[in-house]
Amino acid sequence: MRSCTLALPLVPMLWALALASALHAKEARVVNADWPFPWPQDQIAHYTAYRAEGAIVVDGNLDEPSWQHAPRSPRFSDLIHGRPGIHDTRAAVLWDDENLYVAYWIEEPFVEATLTQRDDLIYTNNDVELFIAGRDAYYEFEINAFGTIYEVFFVWEEAYQRAGYADMPAFDRHAEGVRDFAGVGFQPHPRGNRIGFWNWDFPGLRSAVQVDGTINDNSDRDRGWRVELALPWRGLQALAMADGRSLPPRAGDVWRMDFSRFNQYKEAPPADDPGGWAWSPHGAWDSHIPEVWPYIHFSTKTPSEARQQEAGSSESGR
Repeated sequence: MRSCTLALPLVPMLWALALASALHAKEARVVNADWPFPWPQDQIAHYTAYRAEGAIVVDGNLDEPSWQHAPRSPRFSDLIHGRPGIHDTRAAVLWDDENLYVAYWIEEPFVEATLTQRDDLIYTNNDVELFIAGRDAYYEFEINAFGTIYEVFFVWEEAYQRAGYADMPAFDRHAEGVRDFAGVGFQPHPRGNRIGFWNWDFPGLRSAVQVDGTINDNSDRDRGWRVELALPWRGLQALAMADGRSLPPRAGDVWRMDFSRFNQYKEAPPADDPGGWAWSPHGAWDSHIPEVWPYIHFSTKTPSEARQQEAGSSESGR
């Protein structure tokens, strides 16, 4: 560190500036005391998840009528600032009595992947990610263009005993692959630390990837890749148990989920690209903030029924 000497007349001015800055920061904390999270509450995305219109084959093609008719998310935005992502990325959600379904459409001119072993550190490849929150725990899923997956189940430390996780063999905090986790760029979280279960696998999870191009061949330009997931409701019991939410959900039930994409490259300056984009921005370089994840509202209508109802309402309003 380079040293320097300040002229004496500057010292009072610098103290005054420091005091003003501290007062401003204190005022900001007071103003936001009722919402201590890094993205405005009124700017968090909402989405309606409709029932699938028929059987879903988990093959990554996303060609069933249900996916064709399901509303897609807006283009993913810069995770921190909310600016549009460099490449188009969208997601959609469907469900039936057996499963929660999630789809991603990922624009990517050069599709790449290197990791092939389950629970490799997929976030070190280009990937897409899904987080699902219960009241006292949440689930993280990541997948790359090879279809290699990574999973973790997190329980809030303060709820571990109270919510009953300490009594479940699957959540033995002394087992191999279990460790404390404080978060990433947003620390400390108001709820404190989590216990991360890297040894936990989602029961019955199915996933598929389709690449529209040539993976790991940059001699041509690719169009992108697609991801399709089926998560059985029975596997979500560990998230639902704390507040007794219905599995499958009832009409009007609301879950919090996060949908994101991370790239190992960044757009060249002057673009201020952090390399991470999400359906709803977080305001911080951290996916582990359930309070800023989108609200997913469940409907018992199919996408076609919802469109017909909307068309009828438009006609009667003329």
